[in-house]
Amino acid sequence: MPFAPSAPVILGNESGSFPHSVLAERHPAIVRQIRDAFPYGPQHRRALDALLDNCTKGVVEPLPADAPDRERWQAWGAADHTGRSWFDIPWLWSESYFYRRLLDAVGYFGPGTWQGIDPFRPSKLAELGAPETDEELAALDDLEAKPADEQARALLHGSLWGNRADLGFRLSARGAGSPAATPALVADDSETLWPLLESSGTLCLVADNAGRELIPDLLLIAHLLAHGHIGRAVLHIKPYPYYVSDATTADVLDALRRIASVPGVAAGYGRELWAAMTDGRLAVRAHPFSCAPLPYADMPDDLRAEFASATLTVVKGDLNYRRLVGDRMWPPTTPFDEVTAYFPGPVAALRTLKSDVITGLDAATEAALVAAEGQRWRTGGTHALIQVRTWSRHLHRQ
Repeated sequence: MPFAPSAPVILGNESGSFPHSVLAERHPAIVRQIRDAFPYGPQHRRALDALLDNCTKGVVEPLPADAPDRERWQAWGAADHTGRSWFDIPWLWSESYFYRRLLDAVGYFGPGTWQGIDPFRPSKLAELGAPETDEELAALDDLEAKPADEQARALLHGSLWGNRADLGFRLSARGAGSPAATPALVADDSETLWPLLESSGTLCLVADNAGRELIPDLLLIAHLLAHGHIGRAVLHIKPYPYYVSDATTADVLDALRRIASVPGVAAGYGRELWAAMTDGRLAVRAHPFSCAPLPYADMPDDLRAEFASATLTVVKGDLNYRRLVGDRMWPPTTPFDEVTAYFPGPVAALRTLKSDVITGLDAATEAALVAAEGQRWRTGGTHALIQVRTWSRHLHRQ
């Protein structure tokens, strides 16, 4: 029988909740930041001002009649949510639609001068060019002297904790170190993960953020390819700018050039990645569903087939985790295997915790976290997880 979700879908209408703060505070801050980041003309500035007013006090409005993806968003539920408060519809849908409307406001889909201009690019480039990025890439020189398995583990944890670089998160909060009484990793299935990462098969990596998160993702892929642990990698990114810092094709290219620009071992990684893209060992995908306001349980057949053909799919980051398990207020001890049973192959989640959704914890870990931090551990970015569901036919409930 198909798995029937019982936990409530997360909304943004509870004052004081994390989702409410995102809709009421973070989204207006992002609109203001974008308005100041470019010399937009009167038309686009008016549109941004209108979005600022609408997303906090208005109701969801339909996409323009000539929007290239209007029908797609209708299929994704726009008709059900139009005319309702942004706060009273599923938070995942509301957040996603905000970014789609933001692109309309700045003329991203054109036609016109601003067509195709990423409104988040200044922030992405600033992070990519930060001295900390040089330091992280230079550290590869020291890592090179370590055994290959130690290198791989370091790169895996770099990919995991690199999610702290999420620019949208840093607009409104700063992560602090986790209290000594609680574990930094609230779930750690890394011992189950390693055999899947050394299978010589195809790895699908569903990327999250650009910049200092994407770089360690690419370094991990380069290492796995260079050491023959995987035969091929498919990097899933966004087809257009999304959630402030989510990676697009342009961001992948920027990251590759940044890696190659640092002397020493980093440059070698850059050459390996460039060669892998040119000979097909590393492919980049930008499926429209990557920007859908829906859980991956609703993925279309072509994307399902691609994940089914992979030896392993690694899902990176907080948003992708919400989409993987469903953006619901699950009891934290809800088994990860259960909520991901629909996924058509082995799947792993690497995620720094920045929203309320969580599954797969043991009761003792949850109790320790609550005792030490209340509910702040869910959203502060100070904890992370590695969760794996290996493929088993009895788990597949479609």
